Amino acid sequence: MKPVAVYYSIMGYQSASLRLLHKYFDVRELENPTQDLEIHLRDAHVLFAPLGYSTNRKKIDQCKRLVAIASNTTGDPHIDVSYAKQKQISVVTLKNEKQFLQTITPTAELTLGLIIAITRNVVPAVNSVRNGEWNRRDHGGSRMLSRMTIGIVGYGRLGSLVGKYSHLLGMQVGYFDPYIGEQPNVSQYHSLEQLVSESDVVTIHVPHEASTEKLISRKVLEAFKHDSYLVNTSRGELVDTVALVEALSCGNLAGAALDVIDGEFSPSFRVKDSLLWEYARTNKNLIITPHIGGSTIDAWGLTEEHTIRMLIDLFY
Repeated sequence: MKPVAVYYSIMGYQSASLRLLHKYFDVRELENPTQDLEIHLRDAHVLFAPLGYSTNRKKIDQCKRLVAIASNTTGDPHIDVSYAKQKQISVVTLKNEKQFLQTITPTAELTLGLIIAITRNVVPAVNSVRNGEWNRRDHGGSRMLSRMTIGIVGYGRLGSLVGKYSHLLGMQVGYFDPYIGEQPNVSQYHSLEQLVSESDVVTIHVPHEASTEKLISRKVLEAFKHDSYLVNTSRGELVDTVALVEALSCGNLAGAALDVIDGEFSPSFRVKDSLLWEYARTNKNLIITPHIGGSTIDAWGLTEEHTIRMLIDLFY
């Protein structure tokens, strides 16, 4: 008899991933966790955990046969990991799959794309052509990237990959990460404020945890180098949204490019309610993409399959 897996279609797994899941598990598919019933949770050996929904102590206790909680994410703030471990339930995520994750590069690639987009006024230039205009002088970037310094907050897998890409473009690379020691060919900073005060572009690559909420605070934003840029492809909760909009409005920051917005994983989230969306509607120095950092079809398939294969290894 196959182990029972409760999977939610809101997670959007590709057909090949679902075929693999069905091959090894008795899959009970629901649209999202608001449809949970006692009969679904009672029999579950595997419970998938979509972002935006809390897999908390109460829900874990409803799953009397639970062996594993699964999420094809690198972060796990939506899962009560400590309680699961206390109950001897495995938490299967990509968080510690370092060797595999070295092959997954789209977020670092998008970071580089956003850096180019915001520093070179790509979005306003594209829109001007759509409006029938053809004037390069209206869209000049301030400087060549090869004459800029990039400050990377968090120099783990993604941060170091962005550093590698930036170095190839001729940028001077610095980083702040209290958990990473000195690295070759890059400058290590021992305070976040010092890093941002000496960087033309600052990019964030830090997991969202309670200790990192509003890491880029009002105080840190005030320390940014004048006319510098902020790029965030990590989590919206790492930045003080109100302070960021104020910094953009008064010109302390030349621009920001975001792939994430605070609160986006809440089921009630609406982008039109965001202060960032409201500002971006009428200002060219903020561009926002809808969390597409990891969104390439091949990366989706690979991360889904890897998560399922970890579950298979756990049960067979």
